Amino acid sequence: MEDLYEKYKGLLFRLAYQLTSSATDAEDIVQDVFVKAHDVSFDRLSEPKAYLCKMTTNRCLDFLKSASKKRERYTGPWLPEPIPTPDDDQFESVVHKDLLSYAMLVLLERLTPAERAVFVLREALCFEYADIAELVGKSEANCRKLISRARGKMGIAADDSIYAKEMGGEWIGRFFAALEQGNVDVLLSLLAEDAVLVSDGGGKVSAAIHPIVSRDRVAQFLLGLVRKAAKEEGSFQVEFQSLNGQTAFVFRRGEQVEMVVFLHFEQEVVQRLYFIRNPEKLNHVEALS
Repeated sequence: MEDLYEKYKGLLFRLAYQLTSSATDAEDIVQDVFVKAHDVSFDRLSEPKAYLCKMTTNRCLDFLKSASKKRERYTGPWLPEPIPTPDDDQFESVVHKDLLSYAMLVLLERLTPAERAVFVLREALCFEYADIAELVGKSEANCRKLISRARGKMGIAADDSIYAKEMGGEWIGRFFAALEQGNVDVLLSLLAEDAVLVSDGGGKVSAAIHPIVSRDRVAQFLLGLVRKAAKEEGSFQVEFQSLNGQTAFVFRRGEQVEMVVFLHFEQEVVQRLYFIRNPEKLNHVEALS
């Protein structure tokens, strides 16, 4: 069992994380799966990868059914918990491959648990339809329909990438220079006309309760934050870290992480901005510091 744990814990974590969007819950689910697998007869573990993935998927489906009501009562928008993906892979359960972009994780919230499971198994982990059908207890034809329905709900075309698109250092420099200098024209040129900013404070810290929509309003909000931060004692320090397989902006005050920001690009401009401020979702980022 120790050998199976070392061999499959990374895969099971990636599966559980992308099904739940919570690193904390994914770790608990993987640990629970291996604890229960100890009591499984050797004959049933003749194909351990399939069996462990099925156990993990079933646990995640149960989790999603119970979590949906909690998320309906959540204060403000609910965003996924970011996870570190450093080049040296010090975060033991995570590697870059097979991780959907952060924007894709957000879109997964539109899906039913069954649609989400099939989408992650097929699009992120590249399982064959026959294997997916076995894991989720549905026919191959049904799984194909679920994939099509999921893509429709998420607004993903056949040629759309589900992985993170990196931004260049020059672009990052222009973006931050525009914010620091209060250059409205440059900032507007870097934002899509229908840009949307979503902020998750979970009712624990101040955050926008509703998404901020349109280039002008997003720019005003960002410049307002910069002006406010400049007036406060103990100003933010901004770092770039590899989170969820892409460059994210980590805002610290002293040693404490106060916010993580992801930018989602389309056609060379920022389409979506995700601000994660809920302290409970920043623990894994803190652990990397």
